[in-house]
Amino acid sequence: MPTTFRARSIAARALWALLLVVLVTAPGWTQGFPQTAPESVGISRERLDRVSKVMQQYIDQRRAAGIVTIVVRDGKLVQLAAYGKRDIEANSPMQTDAIFRIASMSKAITSTAAMILMEEGKLLLSDPVSKFIPSFKNSTVAVAPPAGAPADAPIGILPAKREIAIKDLLTHTAGISYGGGPAAARWKAAGLDSFYCADKDEPIGTLVERMGKLPMEGQPGEKFIYGYNTDILGAVVEKVSGMPLDQFFQTRIFEPLKMNDTSFYLPTGKRARLAAVYSLKDATAAVERAPDPGLGQGDYVDGPRKCFAGGAGLLSTATDYARFLQMLVNGGELEGVRILGPKTIELMTSNAVGTLFNEGKAGFGLGFEIVDTVGAVELPGSPGTFSWGGAYHTSYWADPKEKIVAVLMTQLLPANGSDLLNKFRFMVYQAVVAPPEPQAVPVTKRK
Repeated sequence: MPTTFRARSIAARALWALLLVVLVTAPGWTQGFPQTAPESVGISRERLDRVSKVMQQYIDQRRAAGIVTIVVRDGKLVQLAAYGKRDIEANSPMQTDAIFRIASMSKAITSTAAMILMEEGKLLLSDPVSKFIPSFKNSTVAVAPPAGAPADAPIGILPAKREIAIKDLLTHTAGISYGGGPAAARWKAAGLDSFYCADKDEPIGTLVERMGKLPMEGQPGEKFIYGYNTDILGAVVEKVSGMPLDQFFQTRIFEPLKMNDTSFYLPTGKRARLAAVYSLKDATAAVERAPDPGLGQGDYVDGPRKCFAGGAGLLSTATDYARFLQMLVNGGELEGVRILGPKTIELMTSNAVGTLFNEGKAGFGLGFEIVDTVGAVELPGSPGTFSWGGAYHTSYWADPKEKIVAVLMTQLLPANGSDLLNKFRFMVYQAVVAPPEPQAVPVTKRK
C-alpha cells in the first residue's frame, strides 16, 4: 500500500471515529439516557475523544473485532460509540445496540434479585443455603493427599466447619469454585466444570442440587474462591420467589428499568444483533473467530433454553447494563422506579470480606469488587467504586463519588494479553476535569 494512501486511510478512520463520538454525544439523541454536552458534566470533549482513538487502535491492530463503549455522568449520556465489526466474516459493522454475552456481569443482577427478596423479609444474609436447597445441609470439603503421596492416592473428605450461608454466596467465600480443587474429577463427572451452562438440558435448580452433594474446595468463610456461588444464589431466588429466574428478572428488574434487550437466551428476532465471539491467543496475535460449539459462539440462540444460570448466563447491551448500574449509583432508583433502598445499596457496595480478596488490595461487596484504597488497585477511581467483568471480555465500573457509569462490551474468549479494559478505564478518567456538578461557593458572613 503506498504511504500516501495508507496515511489517508488512517486519517479517514480516525475522522470517522471522532465523528461517531460527536454524533452520540450531541444533546437531543435518545439512547436510554438524557444526552448532554460532556463539558456540562465536567468532562473534556477533547480528552474524551482519546477514548475513541484508543478503541479504534485495537480494531485497526486486529486485537478486537468490535467494541461498544458507553460513558454516563450524573445520569446523562456523554459517550456511546461502536467500533469495528459485529461479525467480521459477514462484514457486519458493530452497532451501539449490539447484544453481547456478558457472562459474569450477570452476577450483579442476580445479587440484586437476592437483595430484593431480603427487602421483602423473605431472605437474610445469615440464612443457611440448606434452608432452600437441602443438599447443602451437610457440606463437605475435599483435601488433597499429603505431599509425596502416590499419584493415585485418594483425596480426603472433611465435614464443613459450618453451613454455607447466603452471604457466602454473595461474596464468593463459600469455598465453591468452578469445579476445581482436589475433587475436580468428581465435579467434572457431574457435568460441572465450567461457568458455561447455556447448553445444559436441565434447569439450574437440578444442577445446584448436585453441587450440594459434591466436596467443596474450601471451608466456608475462609477464602475468596470464585465459582458457582451466584448460580446457587439464583437457584435460591427461584425457590424463595416461586418463579423461574428469567421471569423474576424480567418482572422485577428488566421491565422496571427498561432493559429491553437483556435476557438469558436471545429472541430469534434479535439474532442479527448478536456480536460474534473471537479469540485472542496472545498480545501480539490477531483475533480469530471462535468455534461455534460450547464456549465459542454458544447456545444462546438455538440451545435448550432451560438453564437460567444467574452466575454467567445473561445477554445484554451496553445501554441496558448502564441503566442497571445507574440505578445502583442512584441509591436503588431510576427514573422514578425504585428497585432497592439506599441502605441496601450501601451494604452491597461496602467491603464484606476484609482482606480475603485480591490480597487485600481491593474489597469485595455483595456481588462485585469494591475500591477501598485507590492506590492499591493500580487503576484510577474513587473509594466506593464497584466493578466486575465477564469471561467474554466485557467490563463495567461505577463510581458513585464521581457519578460515573462506564461499560465496555466486546467478545473475546480467550483474551490473552489484552490490556483493553484497563486502557478504557484510564481513558475515561483522564477526561474528567471537574466535579459532576457545580460546587456551591460558601458564603462568609461578616461579623
